Amino acid sequence: QVELVESGGGLVQPGGSLRLSCEAYGNIVSIKYMAWHRQAPGKERELVAGITSAGSTDYADSVNGRFTISRDNDKNTLYLQMNSLKPEDTAVYYCEAEQLIGDVEFDFWGQGTQVTVSS
Repeated sequence: QVELVESGGGLVQPGGSLRLSCEAYGNIVSIKYMAWHRQAPGKERELVAGITSAGSTDYADSVNGRFTISRDNDKNTLYLQMNSLKPEDTAVYYCEAEQLIGDVEFDFWGQGTQVTVSS
């Protein structure tokens, strides 16, 4: 079992920056992929950025060049640095971890952290 705890959300003006953190607790071995997703009111949850255990990253087109995903394996923590924030980035942001044990994949989610971009 893996528990994910997000932090760092809040209210920021357009053009501002925030850094989200997601700390993993529990049996964290064999986590092969971690990602940030977001869900705005009335919209489906979407992938924002992901990172493999080898460090390869992928981003949604809407955030590419503005957001940076990273992970600190020593601290068991995933980060999302968000710059040049726009009102359309307003959403609840969720951390996800995919764990592979043998040939069985497990998927874990955090509780979410609210990001509001508004003047």
